[in-house]
Formats: sequence, structure tokens, C-alpha cells
Amino acid sequence: MSAQPVNPDLPPDHVTVFIDGVELAAPKGSMIIHAADKAGIPIPRFCYHDKLAIAANCRMCLVDTEVGGRGAPKPSPACATPVMDGLKVFTRNDKALKAQRNVMEFLLINHPLDCPICDQGGECELQDLSLGYGRSVSRFAERKRVVADEDLGPLVATEMTRCIQCTRCVRFTAEIAGTYELGGMQRGENLQIGTYDGKPLTTELSGNVIDVCPVGALTNKVFRFRARPWELIARESLGAHDALGSNLFHHLRRGDVMRTVPRDNEAVNECWISDRDRYSHQGLSADDRAVRPLVKDGGEWREASWEDALTRAESILRDNAADQLGVLVHPATSNEEGALLARLADALGTGNLDHRIAQRDLSDGAVAEAFAMPVAELDKADVVLLVGSNLRHEVPLLHHRVRQAWTRGAKVYVVNPVDFDFTFDIEDKAIVAPSQIAATLQVAELGDALRGAKHAAIIVGAQAEASAHAADIRKAAAALASSTGASLCRIPQGANALGLTRAGVLPTSRDANAMLAETRGAYVIYGIEPGLDFADQAKALKALGAAQVVAFSHFACQSTRQVADVILPIGALAEIDATLTNLEGRSQQATAAGKLPGDARAGWRVLRALGGAMELAGFDFTDLAGLRAGLQARAVQVAASNAPVVDGDGLELAVTQAIYRVDGLTRRAAALQSHPLNVGPRIVLHPDDASANGVADGGMAKVANAVGTATLQVAVDDRVAPGAAWVESGYGATAALAAGKVKVVAA
Repeated sequence: MSAQPVNPDLPPDHVTVFIDGVELAAPKGSMIIHAADKAGIPIPRFCYHDKLAIAANCRMCLVDTEVGGRGAPKPSPACATPVMDGLKVFTRNDKALKAQRNVMEFLLINHPLDCPICDQGGECELQDLSLGYGRSVSRFAERKRVVADEDLGPLVATEMTRCIQCTRCVRFTAEIAGTYELGGMQRGENLQIGTYDGKPLTTELSGNVIDVCPVGALTNKVFRFRARPWELIARESLGAHDALGSNLFHHLRRGDVMRTVPRDNEAVNECWISDRDRYSHQGLSADDRAVRPLVKDGGEWREASWEDALTRAESILRDNAADQLGVLVHPATSNEEGALLARLADALGTGNLDHRIAQRDLSDGAVAEAFAMPVAELDKADVVLLVGSNLRHEVPLLHHRVRQAWTRGAKVYVVNPVDFDFTFDIEDKAIVAPSQIAATLQVAELGDALRGAKHAAIIVGAQAEASAHAADIRKAAAALASSTGASLCRIPQGANALGLTRAGVLPTSRDANAMLAETRGAYVIYGIEPGLDFADQAKALKALGAAQVVAFSHFACQSTRQVADVILPIGALAEIDATLTNLEGRSQQATAAGKLPGDARAGWRVLRALGGAMELAGFDFTDLAGLRAGLQARAVQVAASNAPVVDGDGLELAVTQAIYRVDGLTRRAAALQSHPLNVGPRIVLHPDDASANGVADGGMAKVANAVGTATLQVAVDDRVAPGAAWVESGYGATAALAAGKVKVVAA
């Protein structure tokens, strides 16, 4: 073969290959299957996945190759054969087709062929390819093997007799999830895929093994046997349980959301979604879903017409306009709803408007800001500093991006009150009480590490942002980023906190903490579950209980009924057309998927009806297009409040959100509540602090501060910083505690 390139005009890092007679340019070191996919030339495969390492163990992608007029003696796997200059590839000649058909025959030898009852039927890669490459009659007369199923937990169902040992699931848990929970056991015909310890999958991304499985071995346990793929209609939507805004599809049958699957977007979530986004749709059909307008008369609730309920709401707002009105908004509320709430507040003359309901320290007037580094570039960072964040639970796919950076050689540093579990190695860590995080960020070694990097990122998470010392931490993080050139990435506290900030859902008078500390005559609460969503539940329930409350709500839960005077049922994100703005400032649209339950209405429609009835300015549009046409950024001079008081004796409380208790939908998704990551309410102490306070691992303790008292189970773990106590929010049992200092005594 000549040493001269076939096409001298190509860049030096490319070669010329011919696939089925088509001349293509391919990067050196890439595989045949990469060039074929780029050119749209189909090659069958099972084990190959473009996000996973090459395994080359299914052999379905065998092709015939020729170089310099000499053919290879046997077919080559396209996924594991690198291109070379002048290489000729034949994917459809007799040699290639015979090899592919023989591989298919081997794959089907032990496959049960139970397509009529398989939940994967209709979207099974094996089923599809067997139509083109399978024989009509099997030559295998022996008994098929049977593999015992393994319980992988409440999310993933198994039928391992169908497994073809492609190992996609094994590679996913090892390379993407980083938990190494699945593997191959035994050898040859006896090879089985499963866990070594028989325990459920614990990764927060486990549902993705369903998507990568090319057969019906791993399926969606929640969706199983509820519908067939051809019965479903797909609607584009977004994940609303963290600020990443993962792109996804809701699959519907007769207006009911049956399942959720990923929608590819390389710039945001690639082709993955978290289990939280995949299974939370279960909460849409909760028993306490708000389906009718409710009005409280004489302390008793009654169903009302929309006209009656809106009249009551109008009366409350007219009687308590201007400074007597407070408007509190859930940070996952859409841009459209947020803009109308800002218009409502303006029209009623109140500056008491805020979505930062879960943050205690707003003394610096901090608001959500877009990441200084795009999400898609985070995996190329060479140094990452995590500050006050249990990132794996907080934004699972952002944690995956950091893991990708680590696999490429990045160094990760951590400053946290708890030594949280990550799926990457930590170069250095400082586990300190919340009050010491800001001072720790000023340590010279951290600055040197960041300053010496080409692409450095500082990620500030929820534990820092919701802390009683948040203002000091934000100031220290900003100073560190400024002095080192690192990109400051503060995670917005809510799925649409950045969008609501731009829509002006912010105070010009009292912020969320101030308007609850100084009780108003009336409140509007929007999308909020009052008993669980506030930073200081006791203060919130006291203020709301002493005022008149108009609740725009997805759920008519006990805490909403306790404080509200009128409940207006509104649609969840999966049921409405909406726009959300993610953590890097990317505005993304969701389309209405599931049908609205009962008499519930899209929130923007309810706000438009209320504003129209009150004859307020800005509510004269007739449809969503008219509303969107009038949307614009609303500049607000944010009012700051006093820093929270954290003096006193006791342990500093480090509060993080429980991964499957972040909002009303996840709390009502039965499968998520059964997941092993949902550990329940507890307090976790350092061994020294547990001993000093006379409590033991597994025992019960009374936990008290100036706000409230809780009785919690004790877990003792040296991952917690001395002088700190770790609790997860989202539980009724921990709702009485606010971030600050607590005293712990044996119950």
C-alpha cells in the first residue's frame, strides 16, 4: 500500500475510508461504526452505545474489510476496528450479512422469545433487528436456559432470562453513575448480569439502565404492563426538581402520564435523566391532589365554583392590598406564571414578593445568577471546588459532569459540613461546621489550586445557599473566584429560580423572611406546600395561620388546608405549557402533557381570570401567545433583610434536602419513597458530639432550638464535621427545625 494519503487535501488528523462505496473522511483513531453513523449508513449493534466504552462483545456489528486490495480473513467488529487510510468496508455484502445473521442466531439460542408478553415489545432493539437478520426457524432444539431474576429495587424490573450480555447496564453503572453496582458473574454460557450482593440499585441515575438495555431484561417497574408503546403519545417537557432543566418526554395514554423518558440535549442532560425526573409523575395522581376550588366558611371547607372561589380571592386581595399583602412563590414556578404574579403585586401596590422561600440568609440581597461556565464545558474543567453541596443528590446530572471532568484528570476539592458521598476521588477536602465554610475558602492552598488551573469552576450548592451563614459564604466564594479567575457557579435554589429572578419575582420591600417575621394581613402562596417548603416552617405557619391566605396549589394537603381561606387548583408542569430558565440561563419550553385533574386549570389562566375580574393592568391578553409576547425582564432593586441570629449554645445545624423529598410531586411518588436513598427523618452526629450529648447510634433524641423541637432517630457518622449536626429537610419530623444551633438530648 502506498504511503501517500488517498486524499491529500484532508487535515493531517483525518483519513479516507470507503463504506459501501461511499468515500468518507474520518478522524484517526475513530472506529468504523463512528464513520458509518456520521454518514447515516446503518450497522446493526447491541453492545455499542456512543456514551459508553467499547466492549465489542455482542459481535452484531461484524463487517467485511479490505485494505490495499487484500481482504481480511474474517469479519471485523465495526465498533472496535479503527479506521485507516484507504480502508474499504462492506456492511451488506454476503460475507458481512452471513456473519451478522449467524450472530443473531446465537443470540436467540437462549432468548425466551416471549415478545407477546414482554413489556419491551414494540421498542426492543433485538426484536427489530431479528426481523431483518433472524431466521424463520431455529436450528437449536435443546432446552433454553433460565436465569433467576434479581430484585434491583422499586424502580427497575428484571427478566434476566432475556439478557443477551451486552453489558451496557454494567458499563453505565461503572462509567456514568460511578457506583459499580452491576457486573458479570460466571463464564461462558453461564454468564449472568446482576449485583454481587443482591442489594437494590442505589444510584440516583438507575432508571437509565432501562433506556440502554436493548432487550426486555431491564424495564420500568412503575410503568410495567400499564400500556404498549404504540398506544403512547410523546410530549416534550422538562425536569422541574433541580435547576438543570433536564430535557425529557412524557408519554401519555388517554391524557394520563404513563412514563417519562430522556430527550437528547447534549448541552444540558446529554441522553440521561435522574430517577427523580423519571418517576415523579406518580405524584400527579396523589389522593390529596387539588381538583376542585375550595373555600373555607366558618372553619369548614366546601367545594365551590370557580366564580365563587375567585370572588372570595378577589375580596381578600382588595381588603389587604399594598403593604398588607405578601406574595410567596415556589421557585419551580414557570416564567409565565411568575410574570403574572409580578404584575399582580405591582397592580395591588405591594413590594412584598419573593420566591426565595427556602433561604434563611438574604442579608446581602443575593439572587440567582447564571453559571459563569456552560454546563457542557464543566466536564472539561481541570479543577473543581465544591462548596456547601451534596451535589450528587442536589443536581445528579451536574454531579455526573464533574465526574466526567475527574475521569479526564480534573482535581476536585471540597469544603462541606459533611463528607458527602461522591463518585469521584477528592484531591483535598475540608469538613467544617457551616459557620467555618467562609473562612475556609480563604485558605491559601485553595487559591493556589484554582489559580494554577486553565479552566477552574467553583460550585456553590444548596447547603451553603440555604445556610444561616449564606451571605458570608457567597462573599467569600465570589472573592475567591475573582482573585483566581475561576468560574463562579452558584446553583439556583429552585428549578426556575433564575427565571423568576429575571421575571422580577423579587421584593422591593420585604423579602420572604421579613414578610413572615412581620405578619401581613393576607398572603398569596403559589405552588407551595406550607408545611414543608419554607426555610423556617414554624415562622411560616404562624404567620400564615394569623392571616388570610389565597393558595394557588397543586395539592389540597393538610398544611394548605390549615392556613388557607381559599384553594385554587392549578396544573403541575407536566400538565401545562410553560417556560423555565435553567442554571446557565437557557430558557426552555415544556408542552402540556397530562390532562388537568378535575376542575384544575393552568396557573396562568387562573391568574388571568383573577386579574381580569379585578380589572388590573396587564391582564388583558387572551391566550398564552399573547402573554408571552408581553413578557420582558423586570429589573428590580432587591431589598435585603437582616442576617439571621445564630447565637447560642449547641450544635450547628447543616440542612440538606432529601433527594426524593424536594417538592410535592416527589414526596407523593410511591416508588421514590421506597428507594433506599430515601432514609427517612434522622439527625446525624459526629461520634464525639454524640458521646458528649449522651446519645447513641440508632437511639432517639430530642432536638430543640429557639424555633421548634423534634424527636429524631440518631445516626453516628464521622463524616459529619465536629460541632455540626446534619438533618435532611422535606420531612414533617424535621420541619420544626430551622438552620441555626440545636441542643440534642436523649429521648
